[in-house]
Parts: sequence; C-alpha cells; structure tokens
Amino acid sequence: MTQANRINVSSGTAWESIVGYSRAVRIGNIVEVAGTTAVDEQGNVIGGSDPYEQAKFIFTKIEKALKEAGATMQNVVRTRMFVMNVADWEAIGKAHGEFFRDIRPAATLVEVSALIDPRLLVEIEVSAVLSD
Repeated sequence: MTQANRINVSSGTAWESIVGYSRAVRIGNIVEVAGTTAVDEQGNVIGGSDPYEQAKFIFTKIEKALKEAGATMQNVVRTRMFVMNVADWEAIGKAHGEFFRDIRPAATLVEVSALIDPRLLVEIEVSAVLSD
C-alpha cells in the first residue's frame, strides 16, 4: 500500500500532535481506531465519575471517527476496553450493548492500573473491516 491509500482521521485533541498518532487510520478495507477516552475537543472529561456515560461518549466519538474513515459501527469486528475498575464492567457493557447488540464484535475488557488522566475510567479501541 502506498501513502495515497492511507486515510488518517484526527479528532483534534492535543495529545494527537504531541504523541504523533491519529484517532483512526484506514488502509484498504481495514480501519483501526486508537484508544479513545471521554475527552472532548476542548480537553474536558465528559461523563464525570459515571463509567456508563464515559463509555457512551467514547462510542459516539468512535462512531464519528469510523464515519470519517468511510466505515460504520456495522464494520467493527473487535472492541478492546481498558477500565480502571473491573467492577464497572456492567455499566460499560451496557453502553457497549447499546451500540453493538446486533453487531456482536469480538470484545475484550481488562482492568488497567492507570489511564492518561486520573478522571478517565475507560479507554476503548476498535478494529473494523469493510467488505471488498
């Protein structure tokens, strides 16, 4: 694949330019969405201390990135959820189900020791495959 076949999608957060990454990258029929948190373009954490609200915001942000890359949530084949407290799995799982109940991608949820900001409760990444 050449660079001409690559689509980089930015969400505009400061971290992307500092670290040197894209919110999503599409090459051919594959779209990878980077670990996404409940932070808006102004750097505000959305959802406060509610893991369900944070996860809902994240999935909406992921949906937007997929759309910019020419994909939809229907194309998602894998989700990875990194959570600060595994006891939040039901709240985060509820949000996951609202977006993926009928799509049913392979999913992983693991507890981690820290995220980039202590106010963040969950970080989610997805992989999508478009049909040929």
